Amino acid sequence: MPNAPALRRLIDLPGIRDIEFKALMNPRLSDEGAAAEYPEIDECSRAVFGLTQDEADEVARPDGWDRIERKSARDQVAAFEAEGWDVTDDKRRPLRMLGQFSTQLWLAIRGVAGELPFQPDTDTDDLTSSLAAEAARFRRNKI
Repeated sequence: MPNAPALRRLIDLPGIRDIEFKALMNPRLSDEGAAAEYPEIDECSRAVFGLTQDEADEVARPDGWDRIERKSARDQVAAFEAEGWDVTDDKRRPLRMLGQFSTQLWLAIRGVAGELPFQPDTDTDDLTSSLAAEAARFRRNKI
């Protein structure tokens, strides 16, 4: 049975780990509306998703949108996992900054607005085995 694909981790996206650490030191960073006082939130959001939380709130939702971004963090964790995303920290707790980025992430995942950073394929088994075969041929021919 093939392995399930690894979940992409929100905390591994550029800048998210740094801002999550800042929120640990300054809990006000994760408060609703904190982007007005802390411009690094909008800078990180624009760099990662291509839009800020205010811009994401303005985006018209398609018919049938389930308003998942308004559910509790725990409910969103399970929903994100179903979509292939891990939005927890290393202790499996929802990220402190999840409320600042969940709307943008939902819009990007569902293709409504914004974008997701490129992630190269992680399937290196074929490459590794082909490199090993090449090395073995090289050694045989060299001797």
